[in-house]
Amino acid sequence: MKNYFSLFAKNQSLIYKVFLFLFATLLVIYFLPKGGQFKYNFQKGKPWQYENLYAPFSFTIKKAEDSLKKEKEEIRAKAIPYFEYNSRIEPNVIEDFKKELALRYVDSLHKTPKNKIEQIGERFISQIYKNGVTDEIFNYEDNRLIYLKNGNEIEEHNYSQLFKKEKLNNSVRQLVEKNNTEDSQALLYNILNDVLEPNVKLNSKLTEAAIESEIKALNPNRGIIEKGGRVIAKGEVVEGEKFQILNSLKAEFESQIWSKNNYLWLLVGYTILVSLVFLMLFLFLKKYRPYIYNNNTKVTFIFFNIFLMVFLTTLVLKVHSDYVYIVPICILPLILKAFFDPRVGLFVHVLTILLLGFIVPNSFEYMFLQFIAGIVTILTVSELYKRVNLFISVGQITLIYIIGYFAFFVIQEGNVQALEWQSFQYFILCGLATLFAHPLIYFYEKIFGLVSDVSLLELSDTNSKLLKELSNKAPGTFHHSLNVANLAEASANEIGANSMLVRVGALYHDIGKMLNPTMFTENQANSINSHNELDPQESAKIIIDHVIKGIEIARKNNLPDRVIDFIRTHHGTSLVYYFYKKEKELQGEANIEDFTYPGPIPFSKETAILMMADSVEAASKSLKEPSSTIIDEFVEKIINNQMAQGQFLNADITFKEIETIKKVLKKKLNNIYHLRVEYPE
Repeated sequence: MKNYFSLFAKNQSLIYKVFLFLFATLLVIYFLPKGGQFKYNFQKGKPWQYENLYAPFSFTIKKAEDSLKKEKEEIRAKAIPYFEYNSRIEPNVIEDFKKELALRYVDSLHKTPKNKIEQIGERFISQIYKNGVTDEIFNYEDNRLIYLKNGNEIEEHNYSQLFKKEKLNNSVRQLVEKNNTEDSQALLYNILNDVLEPNVKLNSKLTEAAIESEIKALNPNRGIIEKGGRVIAKGEVVEGEKFQILNSLKAEFESQIWSKNNYLWLLVGYTILVSLVFLMLFLFLKKYRPYIYNNNTKVTFIFFNIFLMVFLTTLVLKVHSDYVYIVPICILPLILKAFFDPRVGLFVHVLTILLLGFIVPNSFEYMFLQFIAGIVTILTVSELYKRVNLFISVGQITLIYIIGYFAFFVIQEGNVQALEWQSFQYFILCGLATLFAHPLIYFYEKIFGLVSDVSLLELSDTNSKLLKELSNKAPGTFHHSLNVANLAEASANEIGANSMLVRVGALYHDIGKMLNPTMFTENQANSINSHNELDPQESAKIIIDHVIKGIEIARKNNLPDRVIDFIRTHHGTSLVYYFYKKEKELQGEANIEDFTYPGPIPFSKETAILMMADSVEAASKSLKEPSSTIIDEFVEKIINNQMAQGQFLNADITFKEIETIKKVLKKKLNNIYHLRVEYPE
């Protein structure tokens, strides 16, 4: 049992990765569409590149979306509207008419007797209310058929039979002319205009229900292709009817293949493909980014971002497939580049798009646009801590989306008349969503304990608490750190390394010295050397301990691991040579382990740059009469010695890059000492 626990403890990291691999595979398979994959790829407007295709089974031809939409619009346009008739309005109107007439009629002003006007008005009201009165205005033709619902009875009428209040003036004029009572026209009109109330209103719910019923009864199919019938011939252009037939076959194929009999085999196929994607990711990290592979938090972070993109895309597709481009996929390479490097960002982006290819419609078009946009993101986004750079990059990404989509549309349709400009709004929304990268980076830093260039910029502020404390307690060390930071940053820029990271690492690499500052040469005043009173072994221990104490201070102040790496590695496994040699002179022998830094040696370009810059800057203070020649030889000697000791074996740095760094350090030191090249007399 003890052996099992021991084995588990030794392989804990590997077991976690296996679990993450299995969990990731199952989760992505769960998100994949429940249907098989059509084995032919085709695009509208392009020739059929395969052999003649014959129907493997009988299937119905689906109507095109445009055709179905047109039929639905026709149903709505021709739908017979339902109107609700209210029989209780008429008696009230007649009663109100009589009351108003009694109040407004004046004998001296009107020749027509009151009772005659009353009779004319009552007949008119009864006549118009028989078919119904409305004050609503519709764009119906007069002969348009309508349904008039009176209680439980429904009668057919023409729309012209309804009396519209807007026609009251003409109707009253005709009425008085017919009855030779022109003197009562104004009186009749005013009273009727005031008392008439509509007794017919459009029943929107009933009308809409009838329309929906007709739409549901609409046949989505327009024909059948029998088994064995030719679908398309080799070389035929996929367009019009052929395109619709192929889409119908594809839909039928994908729905039929996902049956109970095939379910297991489809799962096996999906599992293999998704597993291959994640296996490629693990192999890439293990071979080219071991520092990420060996850190389970970083591996989990990468997988989490892949899940997030797959989940968001699936969620959006459930709402509507047209919205798929709103998902800001380019935020993935952008964030991974901010935390790691461009190569990791692009590789993970490519693998994520391969997974999304199973989910999205028009997968070729989608994958092409996302690949191009991802490459643009990697190539354009630099110095993310500068907000303007993110805005510029997002603008470029959006433009690439729009240009690419336009090109695909022209290829497929052959014209721009049917182009829906609304589609471009989705790309603009995608660009705006990509701007969410900054707050998302902050969120990831807090959750996963990672560090980005944005945080590095904050850490590089020399007014920060820790650097302020270093400048107060160990001013010489602080000045040395600033010089090293400048040398290291210039070197990193020259070879394309992360200059911001190496600068921050340089500023904090010697913070361990502030606990005992006078024991280090740069902080000793008046040439008083505290080591004169100590034996060499004790002095070496104090010097070496500044690395351990620096790590402790850094962890106490919550510095990121990427910065702590510089503290751990800036001396590698080098020897405190001065005190080692002194011990040998005094004792005749010395244990080399007592005078060696614990390491580890640098394991990245940035940490290797810091070791070179730190050693060169510190040793340059011992030069009494520096000249260009002396400085060149001195830089060559120090760095060559570090190479001979194998200090850069684990760093991903080439001989060419080391030579470039030497040139930068020589040039910078010459500038610091205000030296010029020595010309022969």
